[in-house]
Amino acid sequence: MVLDKLGESLKNTLGKIAKSIFVDEKLVNELVKDIQKAFLSADVNVQLVFNLTKGIKERALKEDLPKGLDKREHLVNIVYEELTNFLGKDVFEIKVDKKPTKIMLVGLFGNGKTTTAGKLAKFYKKRGYKIALIQTDTWRPAAYEQLEQLSKQVGCDFFGVKGEKDPVKIYNQFVDKLGKYDLVVVDTAGRDALSEELVTELNNINSTVKADERLLVISADIGQTAQMQAEKFHETINVNGVIITRLDGTAKGGGALSACSVTDAPVKFIGVGEKLEEFELFNPKRFVGRLLGMGDIETLLEKAKEAMPEEQAEDLGQRFLKGDFTLIDLYEQMTAMKKMGSISKLMEMIPGFSKIKLPKEVLNVQEEKLKKWKICMDSMTKKELEEPSVIDRSRMERIAKGAGCSTQDVKDLIKQYNMSKKMSKMLKGGKNMDKLMKKFGGKLPQGMGM
Repeated sequence: MVLDKLGESLKNTLGKIAKSIFVDEKLVNELVKDIQKAFLSADVNVQLVFNLTKGIKERALKEDLPKGLDKREHLVNIVYEELTNFLGKDVFEIKVDKKPTKIMLVGLFGNGKTTTAGKLAKFYKKRGYKIALIQTDTWRPAAYEQLEQLSKQVGCDFFGVKGEKDPVKIYNQFVDKLGKYDLVVVDTAGRDALSEELVTELNNINSTVKADERLLVISADIGQTAQMQAEKFHETINVNGVIITRLDGTAKGGGALSACSVTDAPVKFIGVGEKLEEFELFNPKRFVGRLLGMGDIETLLEKAKEAMPEEQAEDLGQRFLKGDFTLIDLYEQMTAMKKMGSISKLMEMIPGFSKIKLPKEVLNVQEEKLKKWKICMDSMTKKELEEPSVIDRSRMERIAKGAGCSTQDVKDLIKQYNMSKKMSKMLKGGKNMDKLMKKFGGKLPQGMGM
């Protein structure tokens, strides 16, 4: 999960509010201390933490209670709003409004620039844009091959000159071909430190490319030094945005997020996993919602739309509620879920689900089961997929043998199907939906409507 330890600490802190009989100065002071401890553990700058908690405390003790909220809800709302402001408040979306819009990625060695170039390409290709990737990293031996391979995975064009040592010459060789693209992403070289040599090279390629977006790629695990890097790169080539990579699970990610948000280079994207699709536009409101266990239903819906066409999803949903639910439908669901990401990441986006204390081992086993079940279904006949009730012991053994799985795997799949079928009957016509939602519900802060 994203910033796992920080999120868990903050959720426990909000849990104290829910359990408290009185919302008074004592509770507010405890809340402030808990938030300070959580953010300092996440490697956030001390002064920034004190500024954050000072704002929370002042508002909690002095602000009038808004209509429609009780004291507990108001306190949670204050924490949510102050954390959102703390992490940048606004969304800085890159608009592809000229042809070509050019993005240049800069950063030090080992921060994930090349992988990020591939992720950016996939992000915008899904939105219907024609993309080209250009490799100008002449220092790292495998940089050319890596970006070429990523281009093939994404399905976009790739430009580079293997063996050429001058990045400006590489770019100029292809500049006349770029007019047909909506977006061009230029991957540059990095170093172990921002040396004079790197500064000179960046200045040369920057003046040549004249990029619309100059984005600094930094890894979340560098913590507070992110601010220093952002400032130095900003001084060198006027960086106007930051992409934070490896934000999934790291303890120090809070330092990188908060440090960059107070510079002139706001965070624009975050990498939340190794896969190309595990890449998001940074939205402070949604991000804080996930941290606090309130979910991020908007991002979940966006991922669902990318994973499955809207008409197909609507048709599947209608069949599910009618009870006309086959193994083929379950197969389609599983395929869509795989495209959307891991179960653990999906759970943190659903309001209330992050409060369910499932061990990571359980989630990992579930991921493995999904893979096995898909293989099992590939070994089934059309009749078996459409009418699972015909699958007896002998059929199970045949399916297991064909899939290279155990008969228990097939049994587990049928059990999962039967459970889904029961749920579809339970939800048929909307019956019991309110009861189901109440189990995972709870009021969201203002501005976080679903």
